[in-house]
Amino acid sequence: MSDLKIITLLRSQLFRNSFWGVFSNILQTLFVSLFFIIIARKYTSGEFAQFLIATTVYQLVASFSSLGLGQWFIRQYNSEAGKEVFTAKFLRTQLNLGLIFYAVNILLAYLIYPDSLIRILCLILGTNIIFDNFINAIRSLNIAEMKQKTTAIVLIADGLMKLLIGLILFVIPLSLTTLACYTIVARALTVMMFMGMSRSRLFSRRLFSLAALSRGDLRRLVLNNWQFIVIGSISIIYWRVGNIIISKMLTLNDVASYEIAYRFFSVLQILPVVASATIYPRFVQYFNAGDGDGLKRLYRLIFAGYSVLAIIFYFFFYSFSQELVPLLFGNNYPGAAACLQQMFLTFLLMPTVLLQANLIVAMGMESKDMWFNIISLLFYVAVCFVGLHYYPALWVINYSIFGSFIIFHLLQDILLIRRKVAALSHCLAFYSAIPVLIISYHYCFRYVNQYFLFTAYSAGLLILFFIVMINYTRSSEIFKQKAGLTFNKQPL
Repeated sequence: MSDLKIITLLRSQLFRNSFWGVFSNILQTLFVSLFFIIIARKYTSGEFAQFLIATTVYQLVASFSSLGLGQWFIRQYNSEAGKEVFTAKFLRTQLNLGLIFYAVNILLAYLIYPDSLIRILCLILGTNIIFDNFINAIRSLNIAEMKQKTTAIVLIADGLMKLLIGLILFVIPLSLTTLACYTIVARALTVMMFMGMSRSRLFSRRLFSLAALSRGDLRRLVLNNWQFIVIGSISIIYWRVGNIIISKMLTLNDVASYEIAYRFFSVLQILPVVASATIYPRFVQYFNAGDGDGLKRLYRLIFAGYSVLAIIFYFFFYSFSQELVPLLFGNNYPGAAACLQQMFLTFLLMPTVLLQANLIVAMGMESKDMWFNIISLLFYVAVCFVGLHYYPALWVINYSIFGSFIIFHLLQDILLIRRKVAALSHCLAFYSAIPVLIISYHYCFRYVNQYFLFTAYSAGLLILFFIVMINYTRSSEIFKQKAGLTFNKQPL
């Protein structure tokens, strides 16, 4: 692939759809975060923590409820002859799974928490599982068809509705259960908007009758694609299980501090999550076409951009978390700022982990990615329980997640080096540059004005990235010699 083709790719539908995906998810997450900021200020820290626990339970169950079949659907969609029946069957499957896992959500809440308010909130907020499954199915369809703009409009409206519900608290005080009911109504309206803006024939009674599923169909679907269940759920489990552990082993204030830190993290992680999901179909196209050179060049270009993005965001929150948290959430959560600084260590690796995970799945090695997920999750949970036994503090959770991401990233690197998609020299440069930058920044932070320091480091990284980009586009032959042209489609 020539440099001209790479530049054309950057201006293509792929990146336009990435823009819409990132833009809509950032706005939606910002609106939702403002909603949480409002309830953090309008309720006591204990009530806020109870609402967060109920939210965590449903989100944990929701991470399994779709069975991670969104990636499978996107990869399979273009190869299906009868796309409408195939899509309708997928939508129906997700709806049925949502109903099943809603019941699981209720059972889990009653088994873990004796508190009656938490149980009631789990009962109400758990309805989101049904709606979310259906919404995520339509989002997967829009990604497969490169129609992210439709998804963007609805997601922005969804976040805005949740923010408006929060603003009601400035006029009328509401109980937590009433507030939860209002959020469910907003989610139902989101589903109706998705159905109205999507192709109406997908929701016809006739098509749904043709897409009828038997137990055997569902069993075969799960057995043939069970790796996606693990892959699709663990990304959420990483963060939600942390809240569950904190709620059982630490205090309600710790629950609130962790969730406040995660609110900031969730806004920023939207950038690589949505961009990687949009780039994923292009990885699939390159791999299916046997274009190893194009695959490697796209991967390494995005990897460089993700790395710069991650480091700049880490610098920002390390520098300004002590001012941001009290400004937005008030002074009732003194541990949240330190928790935020620790949590963003993981952000240094998270974007490239997501990128490499999507690449590995696109190459048909979802079983490898699944085991990488399992290994890193088991490490995280084990270190959490052992660490909290000796040091009952939030930093144990954050450093456990960071350590598990290091292991995850290393496992991915080894696989991609063996497949000659990544180069050992690039991996060594990545693992050398990040510690040097972080240690030097921490050292300078003690002596240099934080605003000047952040600006100087960020500008330097951006200038360096653009220099690399210029050299990249002017040095095609040098790049090919360094990257290598071998590409093996056979599994390891």
